[in-house]
Amino acid sequence: MSDVPPRLPLGWIAAALRRERTRAGLSLSELAKRAGIAKSTLSQLEAASGNPSVETLWALGVALGVPFSALVEPPTPSVQVIRAGQGPTVASEKAEYAATLLSASPPGARRDIYHLRAEPGAVRESEPHIPGSVEHLIVSTGRVKAGPAGEEAELAPGDYMSYRGDVAHSYEALAPGTTFVLVMQHI
Repeated sequence: MSDVPPRLPLGWIAAALRRERTRAGLSLSELAKRAGIAKSTLSQLEAASGNPSVETLWALGVALGVPFSALVEPPTPSVQVIRAGQGPTVASEKAEYAATLLSASPPGARRDIYHLRAEPGAVRESEPHIPGSVEHLIVSTGRVKAGPAGEEAELAPGDYMSYRGDVAHSYEALAPGTTFVLVMQHI
């Protein structure tokens, strides 16, 4: 892989591991034993050093009873944009494979997934959806300007954005043949 995105900040992983280990009431030794990793490796990860692989984080997630995403998801602002080639990425030790988390589904959430096509010319204004709705948008082709009124962002292919769907928002194609995936999350 020649275009490996930057590694995820170790501080995110360290904070998540401490939070989840404390929540589970486990010592460093016990969590390391359950995950099948060295206590020193876990200690380094909680100190925001080391170089965690997908396999190590997956084993820790299983041992803690949490999804992989709970260990790598960054704190998010109310509007989030992830540009193509950016985002929290963890590489595999065993294959040419890297996982970039765009968004984890919170407990009790329901998601609807849409593939949209849009052409320049008219702005699609959307009224607020049910309270607690969040929209996730990933551009496939073209360019789109989207988001809540006053917080719109221009996105290109591969870019990701999330924002509250329970406020007025819009979508505007900026190039012919614009397509994007829209995931509507309802809690």
